[in-house]
Parts: sequence; C-alpha cells; structure tokens
Amino acid sequence: MAKFLDGQISQNASYAGSISIPATTAPALFGTLGLNLTGAGPNVRVNYEATVTLANLLGVLTVATITIVRISGGIPVVVYTANQTLPALVLSAYNFTISGIDNNVPVPAAPGFVSYQAFISVGGLLIASRVGPESFSAFASSD
Repeated sequence: MAKFLDGQISQNASYAGSISIPATTAPALFGTLGLNLTGAGPNVRVNYEATVTLANLLGVLTVATITIVRISGGIPVVVYTANQTLPALVLSAYNFTISGIDNNVPVPAAPGFVSYQAFISVGGLLIASRVGPESFSAFASSD
C-alpha cells in the first residue's frame, strides 16, 4: 500500500481574469513548491497537476509549453514538458491543464527535501497573455 509523504499547492492566481501578464518565449515561473521526502520507502513518486489560462490577443495560432522541473541538491532536472496550440480566436481564453508523475524520485540526504517548479512559455509571435487562474500542486508517495 502506498505511503503518503507530503503534498503542496502553489496558487499564483485564483480567478479567471485576475492577472494580465504578457506571455514570453522564455519560460516564466508560475508555481513552485517543496516536498519533504523524509521517511520515504522504495519507489518514490510525485504526482503533479498544473493549470495556466492564456488569452489569445490577435487570433493567431501559437504554441504554449508547460515545463515541470525537479530540483534536488541544487540540480534542476526537467521531468515533464507539454505543448498545446492555442486556438486562433481573438480574445479567447484557453485553459491549459496537465498532469503527470515523476517516478523513482531520488531522495536527497537530510533533510530529504525536493523542490518542483512549473514554467509557461509561448513560441512564435508574442500574442498571448496569462490571465488566470494559475495553479500548481503535487503530492509525494512511496511504497
């Protein structure tokens, strides 16, 4: 039976339309959290979910990317990347939600703490804006 270790939520924006941040081609941090893996058994895994809402300002197709990074012992490792094409509808909002699992997470030496970060970026023309909600959550478990 799985053993629950820790869970966290990073809520950057709680409501639709609560922010207006221009999307960029460089990955922009929208969520960060830390998980305590102390007392973990074998097969540590971290389940995560992230949501970002983007508004298409010009009605041009563009691709958005969510990237999840694990940081353990100061070393960042990309554990997940997803791309989604935004619809070419002027002033339309698009909810981009992902979920994934980071399997066989190495448990760092004491204090057994690992961080996760969520980033959003857009490719091509910079015609999208982050409008909320933005959320990132994760929980760790082991056997």
